[in-house]
Amino acid sequence: MIKRELRRRSAIEPVIGHMKTDGHLGRCHLKGRDADAANVVLSAVGHNLRLVLAWLRMLLHLILIALWRRLTVQTAIKQAS
Repeated sequence: MIKRELRRRSAIEPVIGHMKTDGHLGRCHLKGRDADAANVVLSAVGHNLRLVLAWLRMLLHLILIALWRRLTVQTAIKQAS
């Protein structure tokens, strides 16, 4: 149980550090404990959305490459006929 928690913590700490240095998890200008919690949650949501958008961008890139290759092969076959 303790080993699992330590592995989880060691996986999360670098993400928090990157969010702090990249400016996404900066100083909270809102007042209170709830505002601090909301700031952290919103920063985490933004981080996850950036990861999803990067994945979607890569997927779109791969789809466009596959389509481009398919079209160039078809035009080459038509020209050879």
